[in-house]
Amino acid sequence: MSNLRLRLIIQWVALFLLFLIPIFSIMVIFHSMNNTGNNGGDEKEDKPKEDKPEIIWGVDSASYTNNDLFVCVKDNFGSPEVWGRYLGTKDNVSTGLDKDEIKLLHDENIKILLIYNHFTDATGYDNGVKQAKEAIKLAEELGVPEGKAIFADIEPDYPVNKAFIIGWMEEINNSSYKPGIYGVFTEDRDLYHEYADAAAENDQINKSVIIWTAYPHEGITSKEKAPKFAGVAPEGSKLYGWQYGIDAEKCTIDTNLFKGEILDFLW
Repeated sequence: MSNLRLRLIIQWVALFLLFLIPIFSIMVIFHSMNNTGNNGGDEKEDKPKEDKPEIIWGVDSASYTNNDLFVCVKDNFGSPEVWGRYLGTKDNVSTGLDKDEIKLLHDENIKILLIYNHFTDATGYDNGVKQAKEAIKLAEELGVPEGKAIFADIEPDYPVNKAFIIGWMEEINNSSYKPGIYGVFTEDRDLYHEYADAAAENDQINKSVIIWTAYPHEGITSKEKAPKFAGVAPEGSKLYGWQYGIDAEKCTIDTNLFKGEILDFLW
């Protein structure tokens, strides 16, 4: 009787295991699929990064942007996505950006490109640092958030050297802002070669400085008739902006094209 009972027990255990193993396997597979599904759900909940437009159109102006100027631009040229304006007033040259103007532009979903032009000599490392400090101060007074670019306006008739460019770049980089340079970057001008020399001496130039070039000149157009982006700047530079038309007869503006990458650096 004991041997028979033992055989029966073994048979029942074997049957139990044969029944249990498939159930256990199914539970493991279900659990694995459930976890995979949850992970997939988490990934779907993450908001994808917005794709930046390849090219955007904008204007810049030395004049104060009131509603009349905004309507003039919109009616005659189109709706800009970028509006370049100056930090601080420079007598007989440009009116400085203020908080009312900032509100008007932001209410129209327009990004502000910040320009600094309170110098006429772009030579010397110490001078580059000095001008950068003043630009940073003006930006902070307006409440410009960190990460936005400030463009040094180096006009065609200004003397310029690589020391100024390096000084400007290093001091802006030491702040919460990003360095930019505006100018006529043609191979027959000092700015082109001095910038290239600065980049050869300091590898942070091409890595951090954003270029807004004013060459070549194609002439003022409306937004719809803007040319294809064809700005010129030294090889390897972060060429994100091109002022292709200057001195419109109406509305006192210049017209520009910008690569979408610049949006991270505009206010």
